[in-house]
Amino acid sequence: MAQQGRGSAMAAMVLLCLVVLHFELAQAATYTVGGRDGWTFNSAAWLKGKKFKAGDKLVFKYSPSFHNVVKVSRAGYNSCLTPKGSKFFKSGKDQIKLVKGRNYFICSIPGHCQAGMKIAITAV
Repeated sequence: MAQQGRGSAMAAMVLLCLVVLHFELAQAATYTVGGRDGWTFNSAAWLKGKKFKAGDKLVFKYSPSFHNVVKVSRAGYNSCLTPKGSKFFKSGKDQIKLVKGRNYFICSIPGHCQAGMKIAITAV
C-alpha cells in the first residue's frame, strides 16, 4: 500500500512540473526587432517601453545581402567588434532566444554597428 502512495505522489509531482513548464513556455513572447522596419540602423529606438524576459524570442528580419546579426559580449557591443566565440546569424530571418541578463547584438558589416545598428537588451 505504501508503494502505491509513493507512485501517486511521484505522478502528481511530474504533472506539476509539466504544468509549470507549460506555463513558462506560454509566457514567452516573440518580438520582431525594429518592428515593421526590421533590423536596421537605429533599431535601439524600438526598444523603448518594452520589457523582456528570459525565453522571449527575438526575430531579426533583414536582407542578408546587406546585413547580419552577431550575438556579442558587452566588450564587443561597446567596441563594435566581434570577439572570438561570437555567434553569427546570416539568414535574414533569424530567431534568437533571450537569456537572463544582458543580451548584446550588432551588425558586423563594416561601419554598420558604428552607425547605430546594435541593440542591448536586459531580460529578467
